[in-house]
Amino acid sequence: MFGEATRCSDVVRAHVAICFRKSVTRVTFHDHFSDAPDAYARHRPTYPDTVVDFLADLAPDHGRAWDLGCGSGQLSTLLARRFDHVLATDASQAQLDAAECHPKVEYRLAREAPDWIADASLDLVVAAQAAHWFDLDLLYREVRRVGKPGAAFVLLCYERPRVHDATASANLIEWLHRTRLAAYWPPERQLVEAGYRTLAFPFTEVEPPALEIERLWSVEDMLGYIETWSATRAARRVEGADALAEFEEDLRTAWGDIGLRVTWPIRMRAGTLDRER
Repeated sequence: MFGEATRCSDVVRAHVAICFRKSVTRVTFHDHFSDAPDAYARHRPTYPDTVVDFLADLAPDHGRAWDLGCGSGQLSTLLARRFDHVLATDASQAQLDAAECHPKVEYRLAREAPDWIADASLDLVVAAQAAHWFDLDLLYREVRRVGKPGAAFVLLCYERPRVHDATASANLIEWLHRTRLAAYWPPERQLVEAGYRTLAFPFTEVEPPALEIERLWSVEDMLGYIETWSATRAARRVEGADALAEFEEDLRTAWGDIGLRVTWPIRMRAGTLDRER
């Protein structure tokens, strides 16, 4: 379909007109990520194989999956290992431009209700680190329409990073997240902090396994990741480019020139659609 792995800018732009015409909703799109798509693609952690295995095992078949709010495709290409075709949609053209092409992944520009997806055609619908931006009533109606009987539907997110065996670095990042940037987080972030447990989830729910993302990171890896936070970019817009200069210096001093183990606990709301519909 798309040939060798490469940036998908031209492929995605070919779909822009049709997707925007067909995916207009009553909801205003608050775009927190289009101003840093390359940083997002480089520095956001990817998901472990255990997440993809859980999603694939929950699905009734491995034909078609929809990665909703795919960003720059962190999960999309992983799903392609287990599914024949992955539809990956996002409302940010810039994010899609930064995605890597894959022969089994189809990237399109769309919101949470693109009516060009056929009824009862999907084995899996998943939204990773994205559900807090959606109109959930609209999304849930769409999931029931496009999912096959028994299809899997999963909302997943990951928590704040945990830095292990380095108390000073861990405390600095916790302070940055909870205190220094507190005024800059969008209100939707509270849903992630709660692990999506406060969301209504009117599906046959399944208890997910306890999973986490794990990386061995340098201080530059961590600083690159922090640059992808919506609150970081909001702080720079208000306070200037050097808003976090003191924090960055302190973190480099505390972290040093070594690699540290960093983990992100993964939280999920997982379920299936009724088989009798």
